[in-house]
Amino acid sequence: MRCPRLLSLAVAVAAASAALAGSPAGADPAAGAGQPADTYYLSLGDSLAAGYQPDTDRDEPVSYSDDLYATLRQSDPNLQFVRLGCSGETTETMISGGSCTYPGASSQLAYATKFLREHPGQVRYVTEDIGANDIYHCLRDSTGSAGSSGVPDIGCITQSLGTIGGNLTKINGQLREAGGDGPRYVGMNYYDPALAGWVDGGAGRAMAAATAAAANVLSATIAGANSAVGWQTADVAGAFFNNDFGNPVDVPGFGSLPRNVASICTWTWMCTDQDIHANPTGHRVIAQAFLPLLTAAPGPGTGSADAS
Repeated sequence: MRCPRLLSLAVAVAAASAALAGSPAGADPAAGAGQPADTYYLSLGDSLAAGYQPDTDRDEPVSYSDDLYATLRQSDPNLQFVRLGCSGETTETMISGGSCTYPGASSQLAYATKFLREHPGQVRYVTEDIGANDIYHCLRDSTGSAGSSGVPDIGCITQSLGTIGGNLTKINGQLREAGGDGPRYVGMNYYDPALAGWVDGGAGRAMAAATAAAANVLSATIAGANSAVGWQTADVAGAFFNNDFGNPVDVPGFGSLPRNVASICTWTWMCTDQDIHANPTGHRVIAQAFLPLLTAAPGPGTGSADAS
């Protein structure tokens, strides 16, 4: 099921899910069995991890995780790629299942922890994007139904942020326990697709400013949960210049836009197709936010760099 197209207010901060995914893709998790030299990169999350693109139904290597794998494999030719990204995944379904199916496991989390335990010392990297879909249901239209152009329910959003924080701590704690200190564990915060509302002028600009502030709250929630269990957080919101309403950039077809709005218009499909997903350029930007955290020298006392 595809993720709703237009998020508003606080919810718009989430840029997440809809797409390919389902059962694990990429390298066969069984590949390299009996070959100790093989290592693995485990990619978890929603449709950003799956690499969904609205202009094609083909499964292509578009995701930031594909970019990361291509780069990481240059220094580790035996690195195998295991993609678990699931369309519409929330922190709740990642734990309990229901959005996608995984061979021999009840959920994405169950499959990932099982994989980590079955490949001790072989998983070098674990990346993740999750949480956006937890908030979407908080948008309600005049009839009370969830909808992409609905009015945010602040109480619902507050509750959902608590859910994200608690579930993310549980998810990443279990992954860390299963994989030990060997892998690099890196999650991410989200860019804010609703910044695209700026191009409509008037109230759209006030809405865009509000969503940028909301994105900061979601980012803090994700970073806090990650840090609590020794994960790092790639600052994707920062890479998309979330808070920079200055430094105008000329964008063909839209004129001069604040830098953060220009990033959304050029690195996602929002301004052209009203689709929240990052385009191939945007995925490369996301990958660059992850890469330093995956390749930095290990921090003291852990198998990965210091959590942030």
